[in-house]
Amino acid sequence: MAKVLVVEDNPANMKLTSLLLHSAGHIVLPAVDAETGLRLALDEQPDLILMDIQLPGMDGLAATAILKQDPATEAIPIIALSALAMKADKERSQTAGCDAYIVKPLRYKELYSVMDHLLQVSPPPANQTVPLSLPAE
Repeated sequence: MAKVLVVEDNPANMKLTSLLLHSAGHIVLPAVDAETGLRLALDEQPDLILMDIQLPGMDGLAATAILKQDPATEAIPIIALSALAMKADKERSQTAGCDAYIVKPLRYKELYSVMDHLLQVSPPPANQTVPLSLPAE
């Protein structure tokens, strides 16, 4: 289960995204604009951010760039969500710091797959063992 910040201004898209995340067992932090999303990212330290690109006021790419420049939020994976399917749009999202790009309308299998990839915890190297308890002194 992950804590996911969803920055989305369209009520129907927010409802769908929240439903998909809740059904997968995730906690949803909703934000309807970039400014609210920035504040929630700092305050709540989500495990992942779903960032709509076309937002009123500050757009999602500008918000992403701010988050990736801040040491407190730079490591949080960000998935860009956009109705724009042009190659240049995907490249702009990568330049801003997005870790992945998904074209709307959301397809749940793609969303879950990308999220799982970004949220996976790396296992320890094969030649390293993980202690089950601290050694006695």
